[in-house]
Amino acid sequence: MENINQPQQIMIVEDEPKLGQLLVDYLQAEGYTTHWLTNGNDVIPAVHAHPPALILLDLMLPGCDGLTICRELRRFTDIPVMMVTAKIEEIDRLLGLEIGADDYICKPYSPREVVARVKTILRRCLRRQEQANDESPLHIDEPRFQASYQGQILDLTPAEFRLLKILASQPGNVFSREQLLDNLYDDYRVVTDRTIDSHIKNLRRKLELLEGDKAFIRSVYGVGYRWEAEKCKLT
Repeated sequence: MENINQPQQIMIVEDEPKLGQLLVDYLQAEGYTTHWLTNGNDVIPAVHAHPPALILLDLMLPGCDGLTICRELRRFTDIPVMMVTAKIEEIDRLLGLEIGADDYICKPYSPREVVARVKTILRRCLRRQEQANDESPLHIDEPRFQASYQGQILDLTPAEFRLLKILASQPGNVFSREQLLDNLYDDYRVVTDRTIDSHIKNLRRKLELLEGDKAFIRSVYGVGYRWEAEKCKLT
């Protein structure tokens, strides 16, 4: 069963073997896990399947190029993206940032600088998440297995509580049915995708009883589900 509290994973999208391996080595030495891809066409499916904490994205790639990938990512996720490229023209720099990249570093670079920037971006994201937690109307109390919205206790089954916790922990990120199933039960029972659909339906109904005009959980056709509302506050 997947542990949602596992070490932060960095997705490296780099087709130069030496540079890719160098980034893997340095990031793993700092305690991150890594997922290294060499073809741009593989990025979007991989993000849908297992969303990373941050993406190091080369601009020039076989398959889909980095700018196109970044545009597509920003349609469904706010995962931080650091563009990595050999192009140094100002127009490329501006374009990379305007389409939603969080940072931009040019080759040749120091891998230590890349790691330092990764840490800075993730710290900045953590601060934003903490601020969102403080202001969130959704409160998830893990030790008591209890959730409330705007102070009203939600009458949830254990499965609904786990689904809510997973989805609301990363607003905007799409979770596949397989990912949700992996974290739904502790006893490894045999269940189907329809089980998730049924729990989601019941969870939506209970949330909409509290605020009927709000879209809490969005279906992403052929992929899974994402949380549309604010990030939850965890205690």
